[in-house]
Amino acid sequence: MTHRIDLRSDTVTLPTPAMRRAMYEAEVGDDVWGEDPTVVRLQELAAERMGKEAALFVPSGTMGNLVSLLAHCQRGHEVILGSECHIFIYEVGAAAVFGGLIYHIVPTTRFGELPPDEIRGAVRGPNLHFPPTGLICLENTHNRCGGTVVSPAYMAQVREIADQHKLPVHLDGARIFNAALALGVDVREIARHVDSVMFCLSKGLSAPVGSLVCGSKAFVERAHRMRKMAGGAMRQVGVLAAAGIVALSEMVDRLADDHANARRLAEGLAEIPGLAVDLETVQTNMVMLYPTDPRWTTETLNAALAAAGVLTSYLGRTKMRAVTHYGIAREDIEEALRVTARVVREGPGA
Repeated sequence: MTHRIDLRSDTVTLPTPAMRRAMYEAEVGDDVWGEDPTVVRLQELAAERMGKEAALFVPSGTMGNLVSLLAHCQRGHEVILGSECHIFIYEVGAAAVFGGLIYHIVPTTRFGELPPDEIRGAVRGPNLHFPPTGLICLENTHNRCGGTVVSPAYMAQVREIADQHKLPVHLDGARIFNAALALGVDVREIARHVDSVMFCLSKGLSAPVGSLVCGSKAFVERAHRMRKMAGGAMRQVGVLAAAGIVALSEMVDRLADDHANARRLAEGLAEIPGLAVDLETVQTNMVMLYPTDPRWTTETLNAALAAAGVLTSYLGRTKMRAVTHYGIAREDIEEALRVTARVVREGPGA
């Protein structure tokens, strides 16, 4: 069987040996009654890392974003968010289905920002005919823009707009630790500009399951109720929270390896005739690649690479994505470049 180099996503990471030991040894209780001590420790650690009052352990980033939107808004409210954001494209319209919320889409720049003037223009004034604006959402790092980093200075601009209109701001910070590393700042410097933040444990941090929602105590209480409503009540879930504690304690600094591998991958792919890479957007652990050889479409090239043992993500008609992560070593990057160069050169059906 061909050795697979899986660059589809950092969600394919496997738990570390330390995580497996921690899960086996975890002290547990009934989390619905607030009696799982390992979950409590994880939530306290997450809140402290984000500089927030409280945190809530949820099964997934999608649920974390959903309960955050539901906790911030009332039915009929509009949520301002970007045209390329994960909440809008990949989360099944959940806030509309469960919460009766309306997505007010504004354009996303190449680097994952929502232009401040577009945000201002999207905020509804007091008019009987308009649904009221309830929330502004940002994403950092930005997935579909290639893992680009949104600066604290930009987020401060959005915070100012939100404050002018008395609106909360939620951050989809699934990979916020990647952003902090790329910016060279403490993660609190990013999180301080928003009322709530969701981050994932199960991507680059390599835990098998789980995300955290962080904010004020009052917000987290509302989000906790929404988690229950969404079917996210969990019992002896400390066996999973234990892996999350290891993730936050041991796996953050090693994200630098993923960033270095992504840079090497991007520069190597950019040298292959028939491929294009936007090197300016390669800021963390993602690489967007664009077939330029007319023999290839993204769909056919994605399939040919998979058949040759290099797995990437098909992101539609024009682009593909490769993501570096725990479990991908430098030698895997070099082999992926050799395979990709051969496949692209030989063409379909070779």
